[in-house]
Amino acid sequence: MRLVRQLILYMALALGANAALAADTATLEALRDGDMKKLVFLSDPKPVSDKEFFLADDAGTGTLADYQGKYVLLNFWATWCAPCRKEMPMLSELQTEFGGDRFEVVTLATGRNNPAGIRKFFADTGITNLPRHQDPKQAIARDMAVLGLPITVILNPEGLEIARLRGDATWNSDSAKAIIAALLDR
Repeated sequence: MRLVRQLILYMALALGANAALAADTATLEALRDGDMKKLVFLSDPKPVSDKEFFLADDAGTGTLADYQGKYVLLNFWATWCAPCRKEMPMLSELQTEFGGDRFEVVTLATGRNNPAGIRKFFADTGITNLPRHQDPKQAIARDMAVLGLPITVILNPEGLEIARLRGDATWNSDSAKAIIAALLDR
């Protein structure tokens, strides 16, 4: 009998958590406007790649797990990608406004991107506050089904993917900022 009560309690808590997640997702979806409507929130958060990437300036390697504990806006990009050039300053603005202990914009150059070319790309676009990480063999991009660039993924503090946007977007828009602010207010 005790086991039955525990199962009932567990199911009630699980259903309540799912209802809360659905309510949170509905609130976030209501904040989408303009090209932020392309941002798709997942009904169930999903695991991300555990593969290593290269840190800027030969500083070693890292993984996405290194960012657990904060919301992460993970942008897959490349130096040859014109839409990436357009949106990188907007991502930098998000980092300036929201970056800190609870939120970080992480950029990951995927595929063949020469480190000197990445430095030039950042210099040409005036970016000084975003990381120049690299996924040269596209291991992380493959693991995370990144097809085309740019792709931006939002990770929750547990390190799980909760949303994805395919293509470029106006990341410094009122809508994008409202979504990030709402995430941080949870």
